[in-house]
Amino acid sequence: MMITFSDFLHAAVSNPYMLISLVLTVGVVIANGWANAPNAVASSVATRSVSPAKAILVAGIFNAMGLIAMTFINSSVALTIYRMVDFRGNQRHSLVALYAAMAAILIWTFAAWKIGIPTSQGHALIAAVSGAAVALQGGLSGIYWSEWVKVLYGLVLSVVLSVVLGFSLSLFTEMLFTNAVRRKTTPFFKKAQIGGAAALSFMNGAQDGQKLMGLFLLGLFLAKGNYGTDNVRIPLWIMVTCAFFTTAGTFIGGARIIRTVGLKMVKIEPYQGVAADLAASASLMIASLLGLPASLNQTKTMAVIGGGASRKLSAVNWGLVKGIVLTWIFTFPGCGLLGYMLAWLLIKLFG
Repeated sequence: MMITFSDFLHAAVSNPYMLISLVLTVGVVIANGWANAPNAVASSVATRSVSPAKAILVAGIFNAMGLIAMTFINSSVALTIYRMVDFRGNQRHSLVALYAAMAAILIWTFAAWKIGIPTSQGHALIAAVSGAAVALQGGLSGIYWSEWVKVLYGLVLSVVLSVVLGFSLSLFTEMLFTNAVRRKTTPFFKKAQIGGAAALSFMNGAQDGQKLMGLFLLGLFLAKGNYGTDNVRIPLWIMVTCAFFTTAGTFIGGARIIRTVGLKMVKIEPYQGVAADLAASASLMIASLLGLPASLNQTKTMAVIGGGASRKLSAVNWGLVKGIVLTWIFTFPGCGLLGYMLAWLLIKLFG
């Protein structure tokens, strides 16, 4: 089943639920752009390969390209988000619960962005939607574990693969260019890192862009009253809409996250940045082709740590890393609980 753009416009005008879903979803998509997508180009800023302004431009453009291209190749990640929770039941209750989940995502993302900590908005989305579904159904029956477990598979695979590949590729490059003159190789690696940043931005769109489209589909089908349809197709207009607003969010607020990951977390050489970008891109590509949701922020951060640690562990700001990791750890229970509480409260008040 596929919703055409003309059907959507008609429904948005005549159905206030559709309009509310649209506004909140756009808010979440923009938040992803300002708090998440910039992390893809952070290491290129850290090595002074590109200015923050140009890095944000690269992140925005290639993120949009990745979202559209990968959805045509394999839309499994988007459909996993759509199918992982049960929002069936009273339409009003279901919509209120979904609105609560979106509000929780925005609150969590804004709080992390405000202090400059790169949280995983993809995992915040998954946690908030899961918490809201549990509140709606009155128990864990609100979660389809056969789909939800893919999140854990994607988490473990991407994090482990990223740090190992980041360390290994960086070490291999050091060995390969042991006798090279640094002033001659540095320009090459700086140019290569711009390409690496573009590739990683592309893969971010392929991953987090699909999570956002899954959320969009939830809102659309709930508002139309036909949620639960299995044969779902993602139309091009949804891809373009999510790509546009993600890019807009990156331009609005990407600089703060770039400063945290790119300039504060780790001191790296250009070749280490290239290794980190290639490692994270490969990890996200593998996860995407397997249909597993993965986090750009976690993948990229672990790849940067692996690349930076290949030369010396002291190059990594472990205090900042600890704060970032704690943010990750608390995202699932914290945002999940926030989604649950908001959904429970709003259902009681407006359901």
